[in-house]
Parts: sequence; C-alpha cells; structure tokens
Amino acid sequence: MPTDVKMPQMGESIYEGTITKWLKKEGEFVKKDEPLYELSTDKVDTEIPSPISGTLQKIVVQAGQKVPIHTVVALVDEGGKGSPAVSSGDTTTSMTRAKTEKLPSPVAPAPKEEKPAPTPVAAPGDGDRVFASPLVKKMAREENIDLAQVHGSGPGGRVSKEDLVAYLEARKGGKTATAVAPAPAPSAPPRPALPGPVGSVPMTPMRIKISEHMVRSKATSAHVHTVFEVDLAKVTALREKEKDDYERVYATKLTFTHFFAYAAVHAIREFPIINSSVDGTNILYKKEINLGIAVALPEGLIVPVVKKAEDKSFLGLAKAINDIAERARTKKLSVDDIQGGTFTITNPGIYGGLFGTPIINQPQVAILGIGGIEKRAVVINDAIAIRPMCNLVLGFDHRTIDGAVADQFMAYLKKSLQEWSQPIK
Repeated sequence: MPTDVKMPQMGESIYEGTITKWLKKEGEFVKKDEPLYELSTDKVDTEIPSPISGTLQKIVVQAGQKVPIHTVVALVDEGGKGSPAVSSGDTTTSMTRAKTEKLPSPVAPAPKEEKPAPTPVAAPGDGDRVFASPLVKKMAREENIDLAQVHGSGPGGRVSKEDLVAYLEARKGGKTATAVAPAPAPSAPPRPALPGPVGSVPMTPMRIKISEHMVRSKATSAHVHTVFEVDLAKVTALREKEKDDYERVYATKLTFTHFFAYAAVHAIREFPIINSSVDGTNILYKKEINLGIAVALPEGLIVPVVKKAEDKSFLGLAKAINDIAERARTKKLSVDDIQGGTFTITNPGIYGGLFGTPIINQPQVAILGIGGIEKRAVVINDAIAIRPMCNLVLGFDHRTIDGAVADQFMAYLKKSLQEWSQPIK
C-alpha cells in the first residue's frame, strides 16, 4: 500500500510552497530522511526528506508547481521493490486534492527524449558557485571532485547526481572526462540561448520573492544612507594574529564580518532606536538584538538570523554566524532561522565594491553595508600612512531615525573598530 508524501507546513505563516526540483525519479529507491525534493516557500528554500524508506512510485506534483500545505505530492511504496505507477484515476484524485497552480520556474519539465544544450558552468576552483543540490556537493567533496569540471545536464547547467556518477565512472575507467565544459568568468550567471535579439528566462521562486520584498521596502521606508570610512589596522592585525588559533582550537573561521557584527551589537545598545520597527504611528523598540547576516546563494540572497546576539561573546557570535551561513549554503535552515531579525548586515565588499546602498530588510529600520577592504594612503597626524581602509554604509528609515542619530551611531561604530579593545576569545 503506497504511503502519501504530503507538503509539510514550514511555519505558522506558511500555507503553500513550490516544488523546485525532484531529487529522485519515479521507480528509484529512497531511504527515510534522504532528500526527496527541493521546496521553496516565502520564508526559506530547503530540501525535504522522505518520511519513509521505499520506492518513489508516483510524482503527483511536478517541479515548478505551487501547492497548499498538506497536499499529497508523491506516493512512496514501502515495499521498496518498485511497484507500478498508480492508475490515471488515482492520479486524477490526487491532483484534485492538490489544486495546483503553475508558476514560472527554471525547473520546468521537458520532454524526456530531448536533452538540454550544454550550459557553461563556473570556472575551475569555484565549485560552490556551480548549480547543484547539497547532496551532490557533499558527494563531490567526499570524492575530492571540483564540480566546475563536471558538465551539468540540468536546467541552467545544474549538476545532477547522475552527472556526477557518470563523471566518476569515466574517471575510474581511465577515460577522458567529456563532462568538462568551457568556463566563463567565475561570477557569470547561466546564459539563456539567444535564437533572436532577446532571450527570456523565468525568474526562480526565490528571485520573485526577493523582487517583491525589495520593491515593498522601497515603497514603505524613507531610505537615507550615510557613509563612514574606517581604518581597520588594529582589526586586521588582530585577525591575522588569531585566525590560525581559531581554526585549530575552536574549529571555526575568524572573518572581518565577526568584528563588524560584534561592534554593531555594542553600538545598537547605545542607540536602541536602530533596533526598532514601525507600527502605524508607534515605534516598537526591540529588547533583543536579532542579527540578520545576508548570505549570497546561487539562487539569490537569504538572510538567516542570529538570535539574542547581545548575550553572546565574540567567540560565541563568530561561531553562530559561521553556523547559520553554512546551513544557508547547504539548505539546512529552519523557518525560525530566518524570522525575527531586528538589524541586518550585508557584506558585498568581498567582491571588491567600494561600497553599496543596501535596501532595508522590512520591518527593520536600518541595515549596515560593508564595503571592500583595501590599503590606501591616508593622512594621520599630518603624515601619510598606508592603512587598510573600509567604507561602511548605514541605510536607515528616516521615518524613525534622524541623520544626526544615524551619524552618531556610525561614529560610535567607527571608533569601536579603529580602537578595538574587546577580547575575542
């Protein structure tokens, strides 16, 4: 007797989700808790595990479809022997319960006899930028394979499990791996085929949500930005001195983001208006500092949250940031991990930008943007010195925060970083 696999509820405010990719095919065996499909909701993108072990007998809801929670999306036969697919009548009944609606998706189903044209993947050494599921990336790490060397046959050049297995077999057999594709620039996104003057690619569900959220924020908040230049000589020297110990003793990395985050938490304590939100004509001051850390994924940007950051030591905050960033990249975040943020930090400077003007993450009233760190000639005590400099940008909502308060907050943050005196262990 087949078992129904139902769309889970990923949070109190989540009532529907979009299946973006099936990780198993009909007739394949799946173990209990092994990833079965990828799900995208308004709050989080994640892999959904199989509730039981058995054979995937029937996929009821195809990739690219949005369905309500508790909808039957597949049938798994616990016998595990690959029972025949259910009859069309059973499928019709399941689809009636699903009441699905089609959404644009980069994973639109294609006729089986047609093979997608090869799509360039990321440059060698940039495996994390290759489109692949966390399971495939894990397999690649275990086999010490750079995914950039594996040709992805899926939509947008996505590397599937089958692509990786074929590559492994070719390598073990002593054959030349034909799966290597030409590599564009490391940060180049997948390019659509251009049969005419214009190429069209549907937005992913995550891209649609980001678009809606950003437009809503610009329409809600009175955005203002202020830029401060900061000398990071002390922070740079301290990080250089301690980073090896962090990895050896504490098994975690020490990055500049940790210094910015810790200093920001202390600055917020001095200026609590930064940690507020707007409710009609009221300003809501938040007791807890729940720090959102923007993480760039191939599919888009996600902002997991470190809860009660004000209660954490420097080391505790560093570990928490590293943990949520890693779980964001491997799609292991829970709904709670991305809710309740009160202040956000985004670091586009890692790509070399001088600075940016970030959009406020609603319903917050401020966001800190970190620019690139580079050595520049500066005047110190009437003498020219070479120092590692960085531009910090505070985007704030002028409905609640005046320019004077924003600059006072940034001046406090700047002093904390330039005159760093806090223990980091």
